Amino acid sequence: MSGSRDDLRLVLMADTHVPKRAKDLPEELWGAVDAADVVVHAGDWVDVALLDALEGRAARLVGVFGNNDDGPLRRRLPEVARVTLAGVDLAVVHETGDAKGRERRCDDLYGDVDVLVFGHSHIPWDTTTPAGLRLLNPGSPTDRRRQPHCTYMTAVAGEAGLHSVVLHRLPVPRQEPVTR
Repeated sequence: MSGSRDDLRLVLMADTHVPKRAKDLPEELWGAVDAADVVVHAGDWVDVALLDALEGRAARLVGVFGNNDDGPLRRRLPEVARVTLAGVDLAVVHETGDAKGRERRCDDLYGDVDVLVFGHSHIPWDTTTPAGLRLLNPGSPTDRRRQPHCTYMTAVAGEAGLHSVVLHRLPVPRQEPVTR
């Protein structure tokens, strides 16, 4: 990711479900976290230990709670986060509702930002609404559900807006899901 000295390298993830769907994040994703200026997590952490680990390792963390998060995660994280990163106004939320009508709903609720990062479906999504709002869902790095790959995204925020958005496909985990 290259560009201006003021550009920020972002890692976008959601629906990690650690340790229920995997024991930990994939090593490739931890490497991306280490290289990023900002890590964005759009909810469904499941256990506060991952929040603690990301807070300790990420240069900056922006996160929200998801529908599978309770207790300390809901006490420590907001339902919606709004930040400005290198001039890009970004909102983060876990759920946006059904895919049908998503663009209109998101324009109505988040039309004051440039980018909305969301999760919940485990389905990667990258569209721009009629009003110009960029919608990004990085999928899940640990639980692909009906998708061919586990995924996360990287992007760059800077003077040129949000650019260099890349969906990273991870190998299907060989381990069985972890249950408690």
